[in-house]
Amino acid sequence: MEDLWNMFCGESECPASNQIPCVIDFTFIAQPSSCINHAFIVCLNLFLMVMFLLINFIQKYSPKSPYYTISHIHGTSLLQVISAIFNGVLGLVYLCLGIWELEESLRLSQTVSPLHWWLLLLFQGLTWLLLGLTISLRGKYFAKGSFRALSIIAFLLAAIACGLSLFAVFNDSEVSIKIALDVLSLLGASLLLLCTYRCYKYEETNEIPYNPLDCEVSGSSKTESMTVTLFSQAGFFGKISFWWLNPMMRRGREKTLEDKDIPELREEDRAQACYVLFAEQLNRQKQNNPSSQPSILWTIILCHWKEIFVSGFFALLKITTLSAGPLLLNAFIKVAEGKGSFENEGYVLALSLFFAKSVESLAQRQWFFRSRCIGLKVRSLLTAAIYKKQLRLSNAAKMKHSAGEIMNYVTVDAYRIGEFPFWFHQTWTTSLQLCFALIILFRAVGIATIASLVVIVLTVICNAPLAKLQHKFQSKLMVAQDERLKASSEALVSMKVLKLYAWESHFKNLIEKLRSVEYKWLSAVQMRKSYNSLLFWSSPVLVSTATFFACYFLGIPLYASNIFTFVATLRLVQDPIRSIPDVIGVVIQAKVAFARIVKFLEAPELDNANIRQKGSTGMKSHTIFVKSASFSWEENPEKRPTLRYVDLEVRPGEKLAICGEVGSGKSTLLAAILGEVPNIHGTIQVYGSIAYVSQSAWIQTGSIRDNILFGSALDHQRYQETIERCSLVKDLELLPYGDLTEIGERGVNLSGGQKQRVQLARALYQDADIYLLDDPFSAVDAHTATSLFNDYVMGALSGKTVLLVTHQVDFLPAFDSILLMSEGEILEAAPYNQLLASSPEFQSLVNAHKETAGAERLAEVSSPPKRETSAKEIGTTHTKNKSKTSLDDNQLIKQEEREVGDTGFKPYIQYLNQNNGFLFFSLACFCQLAFVTGQTLQNSWMAANVENPDVTKLRLIMVYLVIGFASIVFLLGRSLCAVALGLHSSKSLFSQLLNSLFRAPMSFYDSTPLGRILSRVSSDLSLIDLDVPFSFIFSVGTTSQTYANLTVLAVITWPVLFVSIPMVYFAIRLQIYYFATAKELMRINGTTKSLVANHVAESIAGSMTIRAFEEEDRFFVKTLHLIDINASPFFHSFAANEWLIQRLETLSAVVLSSSALCMVLLPPGTFTSGFIGMALSYGLSLNLSLVLSIQNQCTLANYIISVERLNQYMHIPSEGPEVIEENRPPVSWPTVGKVEIQDLQIRYRPDAPLVLRGISCKFEGGHKIGIVGRTGSGKTTLISALFRLVEPSGGKIVIDGIDISTLGLHDLRSRLGVIPQDPTLFNGTVRNNLDPLSQHTDQEIWEVLGKCQLRDVVQEKGEGLDSSVVEDGLNWSMGQRQLFCLGRALLRRSKILVLDEATASIDNATDSIVQKTIRTEFADCTVITVAHRIPTVMDCTMVLAMSDGKLVEYDEPMKLMKREGSLFGQLVKEYWSHYHSAESH
Repeated sequence: MEDLWNMFCGESECPASNQIPCVIDFTFIAQPSSCINHAFIVCLNLFLMVMFLLINFIQKYSPKSPYYTISHIHGTSLLQVISAIFNGVLGLVYLCLGIWELEESLRLSQTVSPLHWWLLLLFQGLTWLLLGLTISLRGKYFAKGSFRALSIIAFLLAAIACGLSLFAVFNDSEVSIKIALDVLSLLGASLLLLCTYRCYKYEETNEIPYNPLDCEVSGSSKTESMTVTLFSQAGFFGKISFWWLNPMMRRGREKTLEDKDIPELREEDRAQACYVLFAEQLNRQKQNNPSSQPSILWTIILCHWKEIFVSGFFALLKITTLSAGPLLLNAFIKVAEGKGSFENEGYVLALSLFFAKSVESLAQRQWFFRSRCIGLKVRSLLTAAIYKKQLRLSNAAKMKHSAGEIMNYVTVDAYRIGEFPFWFHQTWTTSLQLCFALIILFRAVGIATIASLVVIVLTVICNAPLAKLQHKFQSKLMVAQDERLKASSEALVSMKVLKLYAWESHFKNLIEKLRSVEYKWLSAVQMRKSYNSLLFWSSPVLVSTATFFACYFLGIPLYASNIFTFVATLRLVQDPIRSIPDVIGVVIQAKVAFARIVKFLEAPELDNANIRQKGSTGMKSHTIFVKSASFSWEENPEKRPTLRYVDLEVRPGEKLAICGEVGSGKSTLLAAILGEVPNIHGTIQVYGSIAYVSQSAWIQTGSIRDNILFGSALDHQRYQETIERCSLVKDLELLPYGDLTEIGERGVNLSGGQKQRVQLARALYQDADIYLLDDPFSAVDAHTATSLFNDYVMGALSGKTVLLVTHQVDFLPAFDSILLMSEGEILEAAPYNQLLASSPEFQSLVNAHKETAGAERLAEVSSPPKRETSAKEIGTTHTKNKSKTSLDDNQLIKQEEREVGDTGFKPYIQYLNQNNGFLFFSLACFCQLAFVTGQTLQNSWMAANVENPDVTKLRLIMVYLVIGFASIVFLLGRSLCAVALGLHSSKSLFSQLLNSLFRAPMSFYDSTPLGRILSRVSSDLSLIDLDVPFSFIFSVGTTSQTYANLTVLAVITWPVLFVSIPMVYFAIRLQIYYFATAKELMRINGTTKSLVANHVAESIAGSMTIRAFEEEDRFFVKTLHLIDINASPFFHSFAANEWLIQRLETLSAVVLSSSALCMVLLPPGTFTSGFIGMALSYGLSLNLSLVLSIQNQCTLANYIISVERLNQYMHIPSEGPEVIEENRPPVSWPTVGKVEIQDLQIRYRPDAPLVLRGISCKFEGGHKIGIVGRTGSGKTTLISALFRLVEPSGGKIVIDGIDISTLGLHDLRSRLGVIPQDPTLFNGTVRNNLDPLSQHTDQEIWEVLGKCQLRDVVQEKGEGLDSSVVEDGLNWSMGQRQLFCLGRALLRRSKILVLDEATASIDNATDSIVQKTIRTEFADCTVITVAHRIPTVMDCTMVLAMSDGKLVEYDEPMKLMKREGSLFGQLVKEYWSHYHSAESH
């Protein structure tokens, strides 16, 4: 046995005196060169080999093996390849060493003994080669259990061997090849273990693995997953290295990325999953503690606590590895001074440096990426929660949270909160890093560290009041931003009205005033930010100065090793310290934004759950039941309710008409039935589904078909019937793409009548039980109204319950019952004849109608032959036979424009060109370069003179101090220049944008969804205000720092240039490669953000309709989809950022390690220890500065896209000039009011067909002109031409001898009076709405209110002319809004007054009062009336009849009625027959 042992170990292994072969203690077994150690490891390898062969044998001869498991693996993953290469090479290295050892033994002693060295290496090599390649590449042929057991055993054995070797290193302080190979073996075993668990997915089954159904399912899921991000399928290594992004980066380099190239998010990252998790967690909180309101912040944390912990772990790992840098530097300087601990320590240190930097890089990338993922999920769930909330918001809450503010919550606040998780861990990691730094400093300079601590504490204390102020100013800024956005939103929505009244300048000045308030708070916030920045950027200079002085006074010696350990620690910690202001800024912004969102999410909701009853309507005796109910829009219960003492019972199939004067509560009654108005007394129950048609049409952006279907499936037959019943067949034939024609936002390219009929079609297609129709016939002509009433109300809805609010008395006899309302009460409810006999109020209503109908004139009309007319769509762009393939190209609403490809420095120059931008930027750059130079000089002085006996310690520190303080002065200059750059540029950009938007023609607003404009004046502008200027300066700052670091390394260790020059080249190439993809991702992110904004804005406007149809869930699902569409490019954008930085960090780790290697390889004494310390202290922060440089450049490149987007709307082709000084009309113009139209031709776009085709006529001064024609015949276009909302493509309009095209637009529009088709009121007071320019006295305004029948209503409000008008005038009825518009016209007293369907929304009695007022007040003026109600134009001097954009006839009304085949005569006859049919009921 002893001989065998001697043969294996050799003679020298054991002392001769021992009776036993060797003393076996742990130290001896752990010794890597000991025979026992080798024997032990050979045994382990034998055991592993036997296990492997056994598993192979069982697998081969097991009868169940073919069907035991199925491993789903296609191809070979990257991790498998890396594992196979690593373990294969490791095995070969072992084998080669074993063969070399055997050869050396034979060469030196001509014998193979001792066996232990070469046998160990051969065994290890063979086992590792066989095992490594099998597990890495052949795992799919093994059973799950045995395969995993094999890899676990291999890992454990490798860990034992590695542990023994490391024990020996710590015990004996010696390193050998064997120890290095043992450590590498553990790494290889780890890769094998990862392969087993990550690359092979098993599915256990005992059946033959074929099932057609399963194949179909998996097939479909595969096709689905093709579009899902590769991140969802990535393995451990793929996720760590961002390898899964490579295909997208390649695609982005090869072609310009489009929306369809962006894959979807993983299931768990989508908005739906995030929101469901949030909602479940919130409900759980409510159940646990029902008495208190659950904390939304705590709920969000509970939803994502695992991800927060994982990212926190990586943050901790990053801080730990970062702190190892200065310790390694200290060891390096000692090696350079000849004080190394062991031989070849320099090589070990260089390798350790590379390893530490690589781990640090991996940890930080995972920390940032995972934090961003959390932020994305939080943003998504908050956007979804805000959207869901606004669909349920009560009327009182709507008063506090306007549409503009809700838009701000979505586009600005949710995004700010989404940024917060990215910064969250920096709040504690910075503190921890400071603690680590202080420990290292204490090791370096001892008790002098207290000086560092004092300065750091003082810095933080000085920052506290600044942070408080910043919080206050940030809150004020947010409020000011809300106010400005609210005003902007209101002006942009009502731009047509502003142009008609020539009020653009006033509203623009109003927005500019609000902007100047916002600008005041913005400058306050930015100044605090710059002081913060100065404080924290200068802190390293102050800390080092204080510490060196403390060393001087305490007599602590200063050597290169401790000085540069100190400097390196400080350089590593200065960037986290410098980011403190950013962290504080983000925390403050997030806190303010979160408080606003929480306040919104906790706002009161509609309480209408008990109103809508589920269940069959057939079993009920009534569909609507209201008993002694009172309803109030007001929150204050003391005020008089809007509706009082309502008793109403409607049976299934009953037709009910609701009529009454303006403001009597008709629309409120319908809203109460819908559950929109709070019920303060009594009961209300509604049985069955409801379809609702609002008074002002709500149309979505999209095709006409989408608007009609409204989420229902397409049934061709029912759809066709619906279109016919709603008189839409003709219109659709004339539209360029029929029902697939895209309608602009709010239906801008449809006439008022067409919008109303699309709404009616939407309601009819839903096939509901109850139909609530709010005055739908006021916007259509008499003929269409009659056919709609007969075909739609009496035909299609014959078996349905119908409640129709109407001012048309003609239809009333056909109804089962009529509700007569007055001042919020139902006066009477009875059939027509009964009501006529018993109610004097109803009699006066009917008599007023008879008076306005002018029956005595109509009797004279003979019956003209019927002729076909067609309703030509106003905005048509193409004829019907146009190919459908060009559908998207010629639609009115174009896809949102975005820049494509690399725009180079263009957007940067656009930004810097604003208002001395280049001057401020140049000064800031100069200050930054001076600061970096100062820092480098500081450290060079220290490095050169620390060992110099001629320089006293005091002089050494004083010069260091002077240079430091001089650089702080430059730092102050840089901060102030950054603020000045930002404020001046923001001011200039906003001013240009506002001018461009207010001077844009109406065609721009018709074809541009409001969301696109609002996203630019909200989120894009917010980025430019707050983030772009500092991004510019920080990009310059960190880039100059990086080049300073590289320069110092290159100057001191010049051989490193061979590595650093290619590295810089690769870094630049990588950046270019990255930008090709990243820029497009950010642009797509910008355009998809507009989709979310647009959808939210549209839903806020139509929330009542959405609720009425109970479509909230469908709209919510669409929102979730749009949030995901926006989230995906953002996700891939920040992932691409990490992809780039990880690769750059690896390059910088290579440079640092090469630099360290240079110092080891070159002969001792080549470098002084001072310069070695300086080089490595700069090298250690190279990683950080390079990353920050690239990060800031990428952030700036992403932010600058906002400048690009703003610039797209800064150069919109404008309308004509507001004022032409050399061609101003006389002050009293027009004096006569004579209008001559000469061969007028209008087209809406250069490539579109003519809409008005050569109209010529003359309106004499003082005449009353009526313009009639069927819906869409061009009446409103003619009015638009008169106000030059559209410019003629031929012909001209002359007023009192002046061609209007030669005048300034303001001069023209301010001299004409108008009462527009859509009555618009603005947020403010009654006085502001009637006289925004403050040109009239209160007395004049009260007089006008009296003439408009509004004096009493306004006086009732209690505040008189200061009574509030909320957004869109929602606290006034439609009729009252129309009367306000009449008031504006009476105040202006123009010689020419235009009424565009002006009395469509008011009852006949009020209509007759309005007509009388106009007749008396504008007796000597030219009044041009566009009307659907024939009686409105019967008093006119002349009537102009239009059809298809042509003037068909123009004469006195009586002459036209007598003329054979007259269009006007036909319209009158239709109206008269429709009136008589009502009478005969």
